[in-house]
Amino acid sequence: MLGSISVGSTVANPLRSRVSFASRAVHWLQSASAEVWAKFLLALFGLGLAFAAALFSTVSRDSGNLWATVILASISLVLATLVGLVTVPYLVRRVAVERLRETFDYDVTRAGIIYVLVTLVIGIAALNTGNNLLYIVVAAMLAAIIVSGYVSALILRYLELDVHLPEHVFAGRPVLGRIVLKNPRRSLPSFSVRVVSTRKKKKRAPHKWVWEPTTFAFPFNRPKEKQWIRIPNRRFRRVALIPPAPGIFSGMAYFPYIPQKGEATADLELRFDHRGRYREDGFGLATGFPFAFFTKTRHVSLQREILVYPRIEPTDEVFEILPLVRGEWESFVRGRGSDLYRIREYMPEDSARHVDWKSTAKSGSLKVREFAREDERKLCITFDNPQSGLISEVAYEKAVDLAASLAWHFSTQEAEASFLIPGRPRTRDLHEFLAWLAVVQPGVGKQSEASDQDDPLRELGQGGLDEYNIVVTARARGTVPTALWNSSYFVFVGEESKPV
Repeated sequence: MLGSISVGSTVANPLRSRVSFASRAVHWLQSASAEVWAKFLLALFGLGLAFAAALFSTVSRDSGNLWATVILASISLVLATLVGLVTVPYLVRRVAVERLRETFDYDVTRAGIIYVLVTLVIGIAALNTGNNLLYIVVAAMLAAIIVSGYVSALILRYLELDVHLPEHVFAGRPVLGRIVLKNPRRSLPSFSVRVVSTRKKKKRAPHKWVWEPTTFAFPFNRPKEKQWIRIPNRRFRRVALIPPAPGIFSGMAYFPYIPQKGEATADLELRFDHRGRYREDGFGLATGFPFAFFTKTRHVSLQREILVYPRIEPTDEVFEILPLVRGEWESFVRGRGSDLYRIREYMPEDSARHVDWKSTAKSGSLKVREFAREDERKLCITFDNPQSGLISEVAYEKAVDLAASLAWHFSTQEAEASFLIPGRPRTRDLHEFLAWLAVVQPGVGKQSEASDQDDPLRELGQGGLDEYNIVVTARARGTVPTALWNSSYFVFVGEESKPV
């Protein structure tokens, strides 16, 4: 019984190894594209037939059979032509598509230029003198260039890049982004790798020619209702494309060594001077290893996008507005609560339990305590987006930063804060409001033509009589509804006037 078990085990091991090898082979074949392999095998078969026909045509020629030679040579030529027209272009396209995933750029360094010039000088000397030693030196120097290109490509190949960006970023404040570079290879480490931006700087915005619909009218200088002919038409016009979003970073992160089956991380300081949307469609892995003759850059398709909020730095305008706004707000919400607001004269409608006996004894008249109520501290911060051309670009950016600073400050207070911007629903999420301010642009058209739904001042009364409003606006004082003056604080911004 034991012998039978041992014999069975010795037979099962090679069978298991064969089955595992076959399963790996089948899995490898299934992972490859069946169409590509079919084209490749068909090309090999066609070239084999063409080669055999060419051999037999040579034999027929040596034997003196003219017709057989012509027929076999023609068959060989036709088969080679069919393979070249049907399968070779398809395979070339597939290889080109695969190679596009890992494209390389080459930049010659100063050391590389000097090295090439020295190699040319030694090569000319070798040709003039015929010295074999100089030929060997030139061959070694040329081989070093080839080895440098191959090793640098091998260092960059198969590296995996990942970029981690912070979620909330404010303009003018430095933040840290993390770059992770992984080396999945089992036996080969990578040396001296830099992560750079591949964004190319353009001197002017790109343009393109487009067909756009128009109307052919005659006579040209008459109104529409008095023109004789009006037919649809199209015209070819050159238009400027929307410039791409600015890049996330223009620096580089350096990795001196990435071990095999390991990873390396680097923290890169990022700073954005302006609010808005920043985007990177790809990054570059560059290296000059081993001889620094060339800098080879491998393009990595990795899309990253970040939204930069407006500045919330305390400015003179903010320091000037905050005490005024806070005083108006506290005056609006004074009432019952635990925070003492002020001590004032007693009135008939006041409760006796609010009498301050110490102040009454000192002054000789009845005094009561007045508190700031805590249960109805509702606040709405509104950015009344001005129309295009109403104020300068600098004043507009200051108004956006001011609205963001006020929202950030009062969100930390003990209040039920909400935020409003034209064209958006009212929100209580501070970061959602900051995200709107990050991409907001001046409106189009005249303020008087704005619809009631897009006018934020008409929505302020919907929060109730117990809600206080802080409005950043560029409107004239006379156009502000008088019903909002008692429950709102208006910050008027303009080109030459400070917020008041």
